[in-house]
Amino acid sequence: MTIDTPSAPLAIPFVVDGAGPALDRLRADRTALRDRLTEHGAVLLRGFDVGGTDGFESCVRAISGELLTYVEQSSPRTRIKGNVYTSTEYPQHAEIPLHNEMSYQAIWPLTLFFHCVEPPQTQGATPLSSTRRVYELIDPAVRAEFERRRWMVVRNYGEDIGLRWWTAFGTEDRREVERLCAAGGVEPEWREGNALRTTAVRDVVHRHPKTGVPLWFNHIVLFHESSLAPTVREGLLDIYGCDGLPNNTYYGDGAPIPDEVVAHLRQCYRDASTRFDYRRDDLLIVDNMATAHGREPFTGPRRIAVAMSEASNGG
Repeated sequence: MTIDTPSAPLAIPFVVDGAGPALDRLRADRTALRDRLTEHGAVLLRGFDVGGTDGFESCVRAISGELLTYVEQSSPRTRIKGNVYTSTEYPQHAEIPLHNEMSYQAIWPLTLFFHCVEPPQTQGATPLSSTRRVYELIDPAVRAEFERRRWMVVRNYGEDIGLRWWTAFGTEDRREVERLCAAGGVEPEWREGNALRTTAVRDVVHRHPKTGVPLWFNHIVLFHESSLAPTVREGLLDIYGCDGLPNNTYYGDGAPIPDEVVAHLRQCYRDASTRFDYRRDDLLIVDNMATAHGREPFTGPRRIAVAMSEASNGG
């Protein structure tokens, strides 16, 4: 049944405290936990023994099936084993704005998993935000304009800026990159110096495949140039111009999105957000369409393993 009317937000995440192997709890209560995931948008298992990387993989399979490969990536990560990766390897002082994983692609994971191997000393949370609530908070005129014009993502892969295209696409074969782009509705443009520029136009709003509610599901804020630190933004624009930034977002017709509009969207994410401090062996399961996630700056080691599952195109 499709639900369009606003409702009071539920607690995010739904917390399950316990002990013993996490895998046993996931197998025993899979249906109930999946229901809680749909209802709340995220579930946190706390106090359980995940069992390292192998146990983490097994936990993902118990809930969601096979793990997905990180393709057309947008941030630096290291493969730990199989399709288990490190969280984004940005400097500790950097904040990662709230976003939905791979929402700039034609196919994205429905479910995300975060395993706290080593908690940070301070901050370092993975903030969560209901994308239904974000949708409701956005000024209706702003939302309507984006729904009409859609949004465009432009990415540049070069030797000296952004990720290199063979890293992002997992291949050094240009024809394979072109095939992947065509399959994903992406327009590739090979540029001088073994560089690649890609462009894609996407919808800003999708409906949840189970609940049918409208969700603000896109990368507009994270990829927009105003999300860069001011000095970094100024330096990159001086060197590369707005068309040469590693990532940038526009209205779907290519017109710039004003900073004040992105600031409004950013504030809506923040107004809908919640946080918790990680504890060792926490296992966080996130409905990637219903819930945006980010990263706080932190001190200390902070090692978070991540995995993705259940590929979807929103249909």
